[in-house]
Amino acid sequence: MSANPTPAADRSTVMRTLVATGAGNAAEWFDWAIYATFASFIASQLFSHADPTSAFLATLAVFAVGFAARPLGGFVFGWLGDKIGRKTSLVWCVLLASLGSLVIALCPTYDAVGAWSSVILLIARIIQGLAHGGELPSAQTYLSEMAPRERRGLWSSLIYFSGTLGIMAGTFIGAILSTILSEEQMSAIGWRIPFLIGAVIGLFALYMRTKLEETEAFEEANADGGHHPDAPPRPGPDGVFRQLAANWRQAAKVIGLTMGLTVVYYVWGVSTPAYAIHELGIDAAGALWAGVVANIVFLIALPLWGRLSDRVGRKPVLLISGIGSAVFFFPATLIVRDSAVQLALGMSLMLAFISASAAIVPTTYAELFPTTIRTMGVAIPYAICVAAFGGTAAYLQAGMNAWFGDAGPTIFGVYTIVLLCIGIATVFTLRETKGIDLRQPSPPREKSTTTVP
Repeated sequence: MSANPTPAADRSTVMRTLVATGAGNAAEWFDWAIYATFASFIASQLFSHADPTSAFLATLAVFAVGFAARPLGGFVFGWLGDKIGRKTSLVWCVLLASLGSLVIALCPTYDAVGAWSSVILLIARIIQGLAHGGELPSAQTYLSEMAPRERRGLWSSLIYFSGTLGIMAGTFIGAILSTILSEEQMSAIGWRIPFLIGAVIGLFALYMRTKLEETEAFEEANADGGHHPDAPPRPGPDGVFRQLAANWRQAAKVIGLTMGLTVVYYVWGVSTPAYAIHELGIDAAGALWAGVVANIVFLIALPLWGRLSDRVGRKPVLLISGIGSAVFFFPATLIVRDSAVQLALGMSLMLAFISASAAIVPTTYAELFPTTIRTMGVAIPYAICVAAFGGTAAYLQAGMNAWFGDAGPTIFGVYTIVLLCIGIATVFTLRETKGIDLRQPSPPREKSTTTVP
């Protein structure tokens, strides 16, 4: 399979690449999202009933701990992807994520085993955190290397497109269960059903990924006699850290591009329905259906932004996303009050802008690094950033309301906008990388310019 397939490429091979990459990514995001969606039910079953607010915050804290495991997962699976192969990394990531989902589904309640239920939940989240730390960098590197260079932005949108399908599936299932089951039934067994489904989806994705081919870019960089003469040496245990140090500017740009995006995405794309249920009093079914509507808007917008970036470049699209998300954050927050319709409108507005960055950051990251360090170079800074900012977003959103009362939403909004502004500033430091050849050892050097295409 060519690293940059042409229109004449075998359609079945192309479809297998897209389906296998997308299915595994969707499975992991499904597992990840349903935890946030069902946080209130998890809190009531796996933590002490003495203080419901503390139990809910503890549930979100475990959510954040899962993020804290991502840097280690990024290192392990990033090294695996750069040393042994992108495919191997993808297979192990989806396997661990499915295992974590199964453990949560079968976790005994607090009433049955006491604090051990919280410990088991924590272990399962760490397992999923390790997997997710490697999944996104591995998937986006694999897909970017397999994509035709002139359509890499469009192909890149599959990462969040498939991930959003996973999120929507979890939200949709949650909405159906909340509609047909009583509150008591949801608390007793209903919240476990999506985690069981996640484990089954993971098995399908695992099978599909075993059928994938390795990328030509990786094989050329690692084959005897096929190594580019100007490329850095293939990374060994010491070489990994040397190459990371040599590419520290690119790593810093990954962090700058990610910190605002990960917070604003996890707030508006994942955790807002649970927040609306717990803090705003919106009924569970209505909030979950609002999430479905907003994510449909997100899905429609992703490939449109990806295709636009293939025509006009990555930088203009990233700027539209960052500026729009920052400008409309407070107006969207004001829209969301006490109804599911308002929630759907606010989420849809924000996700329309967020989708512009989400569509193309996977390929933008990949285009920053040489082949031999591409997965690791993205995985470590990305995982650290998401752990520090994305993993704490839901907790800080709920916590600031508890700590600062009416001022909490404003403080959290200012915090998010500051991070988005850092991302906007980072875009101006990027070279335009639309259409570069990823089989080269590193992106071609360009003359510096202050002009934004």
